Amino acid sequence: MATKSTPVELTVVDTTQEAWQGFPVSYIGANLEHVPLVADPETGMTVLKMVYRAGFTNPWHSHPCAHGVYVLEGVLNTHQGDYPAGSFVWFPEGGVMQHGATQDRDVTFLFITNKEFDIHFVGDESDPHAPTM
Repeated sequence: MATKSTPVELTVVDTTQEAWQGFPVSYIGANLEHVPLVADPETGMTVLKMVYRAGFTNPWHSHPCAHGVYVLEGVLNTHQGDYPAGSFVWFPEGGVMQHGATQDRDVTFLFITNKEFDIHFVGDESDPHAPTM
């Protein structure tokens, strides 16, 4: 006997109408702008719409999660090169990286984690999980 299914409840966010929120990163004195899209309390997976303003670079750091960046507008500048709108860049868990906007243009992107997000900066002596290079 087949089990009766019911339609799922969708999560819908109109990212053109939602207000940007602050995403404070105290170690580097930044308050990055984002629009929350999805957060899964069971896995910690998160999806955000974010913007890095022209000239901003998130300096060398690591995460205990893998994450992807899908570039919507502008160019994502990374330690391995520049990636224009339409690019999807996957950052493996645990490695060190840097990424940001180009000097002359903002970059807007979807930020997707595979589990709970955290960030650890190279040189942060107050962080026992800070990576070294």
